[in-house]
Amino acid sequence: MFNKLTSLFKELIEGADLSQSKTNNPNLAIASLLSEVAGADHLIDEREQAVKRQLLKRLLNLSDDEVETLLTQAQSGVAQAASLYEFTSQLRELSQETRFELIKGMWEVAHADGDIDPLEDSVIRKTAELLYVDHREFIRAKLQVIDKS
Repeated sequence: MFNKLTSLFKELIEGADLSQSKTNNPNLAIASLLSEVAGADHLIDEREQAVKRQLLKRLLNLSDDEVETLLTQAQSGVAQAASLYEFTSQLRELSQETRFELIKGMWEVAHADGDIDPLEDSVIRKTAELLYVDHREFIRAKLQVIDKS
């Protein structure tokens, strides 16, 4: 334990960037964020799961098998993650339009069961903040999803 702390402080003193994940996988980060919002209300709803799969296929152009593999990895990552930052830090380089589409996709997952739980709203709001998505765009994405249904 002491050696780990010493090593960590040494890296900080030497200027190492510890904010970056050791492995950068934007697809996994996106799947993890969608999984996080789907599980935020602690209910597993098949409609949310179906929307999550459809979004991954559409946004990332993946096959059914690739989506299932990615979701399995994402569930494991979400269970071990300390915060949303672990996922959003990998996505900041995406275009503003792509980040908007991700937030909109998160709203689609949250609204798939016909109800947006306050915990789901909170996860999406925090993600939008971490991705520097303007509040106006955050609301626009939400309204587009709600108005569509």
